[in-house]
This record gives sequence, structure tokens and C-alpha cells, in this order.
Amino acid sequence: MSVRVGAARVRALLVTLVSFFALVCAATGCTGGGDDRPRVVVTTNILGDVTREIVGDEADVSVLMKPNADPHSFGLSAVQAAELENADLVVYNGLGLEENVLRHVEAARESGAATFAAGEAADPLTFHTGQDGGSEEEAGEPDPHFWTDPDRVRKAVGLIADQVADHVDGVDEKAVRENAARYDGQLADLTTWMEKSFDAVPEDRRALVTNHHVFGYLADRFGFRVIGAVIPSGTTLASPSSSDLRSLTRAMEKAKVRTVFADSSQPTRLAEVLRQEMGGDVDVVPLYSESLTEKGKGAGTYLEMMRANTSAMVDGLTGD
Repeated sequence: MSVRVGAARVRALLVTLVSFFALVCAATGCTGGGDDRPRVVVTTNILGDVTREIVGDEADVSVLMKPNADPHSFGLSAVQAAELENADLVVYNGLGLEENVLRHVEAARESGAATFAAGEAADPLTFHTGQDGGSEEEAGEPDPHFWTDPDRVRKAVGLIADQVADHVDGVDEKAVRENAARYDGQLADLTTWMEKSFDAVPEDRRALVTNHHVFGYLADRFGFRVIGAVIPSGTTLASPSSSDLRSLTRAMEKAKVRTVFADSSQPTRLAEVLRQEMGGDVDVVPLYSESLTEKGKGAGTYLEMMRANTSAMVDGLTGD
């Protein structure tokens, strides 16, 4: 009797262990049993969505940055760092965006993984000085936020498809090219729709004030002026001084701007401070500027994010 009970316990323990390791593999993406599917690892979730559209079912695509995270400050677990080094291809933004992740990308490159910096290949703009652009320290430095211009994303799509075809063994190149062409058409439609939407904003109201400098590419592409930012920097890790806020207040008063666009995933405390500086006569409008949301939460895809932002910007700049 005791032998039968002991055997039953052993079988139960084995079932538990198998289930546990299955859960671990599902969470970490381990590939046992001879599964050698090609793997693409992407740092940020915006680029991750774009890359998934290109790759389709031809390879596994892992995205390191969680929804609603900050690309300037998110970090990696040991498992994610190892995942980078074992990738066939690593797609990252570059231009200093993923500040806590770039050393892991470099380690992956040294381990033999192919890496591609999409931002560096998308005709980057540079920050400008003063409250009409980035901080003095950033003058002439490349702006990493290229995705706010869908035409630059179209260029990145073609280049990512090239990287997948060149470096990810086992994929069907024809399928990858077809995916890229289909998505390119959707991006072209997005650009046309944004142009028509922004036509509703009068020339004298095409002035942007944001939580930090993130919409330079959109402004350049669609004819807006960047008046300034609550955090006068291209990174959320910087902090404004009281003189920065006073300078921005003066710039807003001169341009007759009463709307501040703040990232929906970031605290709006500083924007609220600006509202107080302006006597309460400021609208703070949330945008999805640097991260996608979870599915169904407003910006689950890049296309959805850009359409939501465009609509919010038009409403915020044309309202009385």
C-alpha cells in the first residue's frame, strides 16, 4: 500500500515539474525539443509592432519593452539579456533612446547577433537649442523619436525587411517582402489621413508644447512649430528648473498657446505646474508618444497610436 502511494506521489511530482517547465518556457521563450525557429528580438514596443507586421509568421518576434513603459528608463532582466544574445537579429531604435538597454545590445553584437538601429537609418533630425527645441546640451544631437513621422517609418520598414532577409535563416523572403509591401501601403494611407486631418488646424495654431521634446519629426513633416517642452530635453530622465518653466511660460504667452500635450504613460505633475504658472488657463491633453498600450487600451498598435494622437492634437489645437 505504501509503495503504491509513493509511486502516485512521484507521478504527481513529475506532472507538476513538467507543467512548471512548460510555464517557464512559455514565459521566457525557451526552445526545447529541437525547435530551432528563427528569433528576432526588438527593444521597444513601437518598433516591435512594426517588426511583427513585417515578419508575420516567418519567425518568433520577442519585444523587451512592456506596454506603457518609458523607453528612456526601462531595463532588462537576466533572462531578457540572454535572449538578446541568442537572437538571430536584434532590432533597436538607437540614437541613445534605450539608455539602459544599449549595453546589452552591444553585448549581443559582440556575441555574434546581427543588430539593426532603425533610428540611425531613418534620416535622423537633430535637436535644436532653447525653448524652440532641445536643451543647449543636446544642440546638434540626433533626435531618436523618428516614429512620429510615418514616412520615416516607411523607410525603416523596407530596411528591417532587408535585415530579416539577410540575417534570419529559414524565413520565406517572398512572404517577408509581401508583408512589408502591405504594411507600407497602410503607412502611406496613414500619412494621407494625417495630412487631411491636420488641414483643419489653422496656421496660427500649429504650435506644439509637449511634456518633453518628442514630436520634432511630426512637426517637420506636417508643418508645425515646436514652441517648447515642460522638460526641455529629448529624454524623460531630465528635470526642468524653475527658470526653464518661466522661459516656457513666456514662450507660450508670446505664441498664444494654451495647450500642452503630455504622454499618457508619464505623470503630468510638471504639466500641471505649468498650468498653475499660466493662471490655470492651460489644457493638458494626453498623447501616446513613446509607448504603445495594451491591446484595446487606446494605442495597441503603431497605426492606432498615430491615429489617436492625430485626432487628439487636432481637437486640442482647434478647440476654443
